[in-house]
Amino acid sequence: MGVKEILEFVKIEHTLFSLPFVFIGAWIGGDPTAPQLSWILIAAIGARGLAMSLNRIIDRGVDAENPRTSNRHLVEGTMSLNTAWGLCAVFLSMLVIGAWQLNTVALAMSWLPVLAFIVYPYTKRVTWTCHLWLGLCLGLAPAGAWLGIVGGELGWAAITELHWYPTIFWICLGVMFWIAAFDLNYALMDMQSDREQGIQSFPARFGEHHTLRTSVQFTLLWFACFAVSNPVDEITFLGAALLMCVINACVIIAQNKFTDFQKTFYYTSILTGWVLLGGLMAA
Repeated sequence: MGVKEILEFVKIEHTLFSLPFVFIGAWIGGDPTAPQLSWILIAAIGARGLAMSLNRIIDRGVDAENPRTSNRHLVEGTMSLNTAWGLCAVFLSMLVIGAWQLNTVALAMSWLPVLAFIVYPYTKRVTWTCHLWLGLCLGLAPAGAWLGIVGGELGWAAITELHWYPTIFWICLGVMFWIAAFDLNYALMDMQSDREQGIQSFPARFGEHHTLRTSVQFTLLWFACFAVSNPVDEITFLGAALLMCVINACVIIAQNKFTDFQKTFYYTSILTGWVLLGGLMAA
């Protein structure tokens, strides 16, 4: 199996969702150095690859019954299960080594995202809040990057003395609702298959109309979270958040007017994080 197949397996392009918020967390931590950013990037890529690999392994039976996902590597046999577990080991090593090179607190807390990744695939079998859990998985990204910067100087006080509140807390909560809003609409593609398999996605349980309404509500919630986080006491970050909130809400509401809504919303969602990062850095 070549590099191209591995990148397809972990959907490396989806890393673009979390990277801007990784950098936002590092930026809020304060003047990260080039080596720190490098190790944060390695840890972030490792975390993203591990999350996707675990999801593919745990969900391979579900994927086999879904026409949209029945051609995935583990289902078709183009990748062996041993290879997939080997990739998990590689990505886990990247996460742990990256955290270790940053500071001991980041290393000691590296178990938390791993646990979140393992739990996520099982949540969709029992509750529609699986979309919020997925949001939580990505919402840990800015917190991890922030800890990678401040943990060396503050030590455990960064956590125990609540240095993460309010800014990082609200940023992470905003990311959770942002990803959940995207995932609600992404799950529309599998609504019928999820109902047949007993997967408890929000669209499968509540239908398309309620999915649209709830995803708009989540969009307003993520804007509210970013607005109150106030990371730099400047208007540019708030302006960027408001702009992307309006664009996201408009795309969701007008989804039936797009020839390919999923693709449009995918690129809109990716753009959101990078515009927010630009707004923060411009402040």
